[in-house]
Amino acid sequence: MPKVSIIIAARDSGKYIERAIRSCLNQRFDDFEVIVVNDSSHDDTKQIASLFDVRLINIARKESGCGTPSNVGIRASKSQYVVRVDSDDFISPDLLYIEHLFLEQNKDMDAVACDYHVIDEDENILYRGDSQSDPIACGIMFRKDRFIDVGLYDESLQVDEEKDLMSRFIVNHYVYHIPLPLYRYYKHEGSLSWQ
Repeated sequence: MPKVSIIIAARDSGKYIERAIRSCLNQRFDDFEVIVVNDSSHDDTKQIASLFDVRLINIARKESGCGTPSNVGIRASKSQYVVRVDSDDFISPDLLYIEHLFLEQNKDMDAVACDYHVIDEDENILYRGDSQSDPIACGIMFRKDRFIDVGLYDESLQVDEEKDLMSRFIVNHYVYHIPLPLYRYYKHEGSLSWQ
C-alpha cells in the first residue's frame, strides 16, 4: 500500500496536465500513487493522462459541485496521507519527502502546508506566496482520516469549496506551516482563482 496519494482533479486540462503529472511522478520520495480524476473533459486530458503510470478515474459530473472529483479521488486512495495538486500546477521534487517526513515525525499534527511560487505561462516566478497569510487549497498533505472526519469537500458548492473545507478542518485540527516554496501555482485567466 502506498504511503501517500496525490489527487489531481482535471477538467479540460490537456494544455497543462502532462506537466502536473510529470512533476508528481518525479518525486524524491518513492512510495506514493497518483490518482487523476478526469471530470467530463472534452479535450485530450484523458488521452494524455493515460500515457502515464497513474490511476485514471473518469467521472461524468452533472449537478454536483467542484469538490466532487477531489472527493472521488480521496475515497479511491489507498494511503494514510493525501495531497491535492491542481491540474495546471506542478510541485517540487521534494514536496512529498518533506511533508511526509514532517507528519511522520509529528504525530500530533493533522496536516502540513508549504509556501508556493506564483508562476506565469513561461514558468517565470512572479512572486512567493505564504500559505499562512494567503493560503491556497493545494500542496497541503493531510492525514486522510482527519480529512474524512470533517466530511471531505461539500459537493453542493460550486465555488470556494477549499475555503469551506479549511474553515471546518481548523475547528478541531491543526495545519502546520513549512516556509518552503515547494508548490508552483499557475494563476491564469482560465483558472477559477483568477475569476
